[in-house]
Amino acid sequence: MLTAFPAASRSVSACSTRGASTDAFHLRLIRNSPFRPSSRAANQRVMGSKADLFATPGVVPEGERAEVEAATKGFVFQQTMYRIKDPKRSLEFYTRVLGFRLLERLDFPDAKFSLYFLGFQPADAIPEDKAERVAWMFQQPACLELTHNHGSEDDPDFQAHSGNSEPKGYGHIGFHVPDVDAACERFQKLGVEFQKRPNDGSMKGLAFIKDPDGYWIEILNAEHAADAFGK
Repeated sequence: MLTAFPAASRSVSACSTRGASTDAFHLRLIRNSPFRPSSRAANQRVMGSKADLFATPGVVPEGERAEVEAATKGFVFQQTMYRIKDPKRSLEFYTRVLGFRLLERLDFPDAKFSLYFLGFQPADAIPEDKAERVAWMFQQPACLELTHNHGSEDDPDFQAHSGNSEPKGYGHIGFHVPDVDAACERFQKLGVEFQKRPNDGSMKGLAFIKDPDGYWIEILNAEHAADAFGK
């Protein structure tokens, strides 16, 4: 069983007074959102068609896409990077709780930091040769890079900033799962800390969990999202 994380039982509800909780934040989003079911009919900003979607201000017009796609051919959204306190705890969380696989590890002893790259590629797809593996890994889409500055695991003052407290910036990554409730039951058994449980607040059917450094992870189901926002 995964080592229990501190404060795993503390779920944040709509009545929480802690900072900017997920519920409070998302309640504001829901109330002001053009996708809120009760307000969609009256809100002219709703994008009903694909043409409306593509016409969003700031988006490159479809007539110019060919030039942009030619110029960016071969570009891959390759990684999101988190700074972490303790690689052992973070790797246990991401490989056991969420099913990531460690694709590569790069150590820089002189600079006193290490990088861990996680993804969902099968084990037999990972090259054995180090140089080949590094080149392969840096072409894989949507990897998570964990950066560990050596010694931070023993530093009582080290604390990562999740972006969800002031000053706000970065928010979260997200996972589609087949069954949100079943996934959250498993997370509970593994001792994972919740920021929001599926039935907390007004936005039902999705959850937010936290990794060992407090970064938020949204847990959602695509079909449920389509029922809520796609009609």
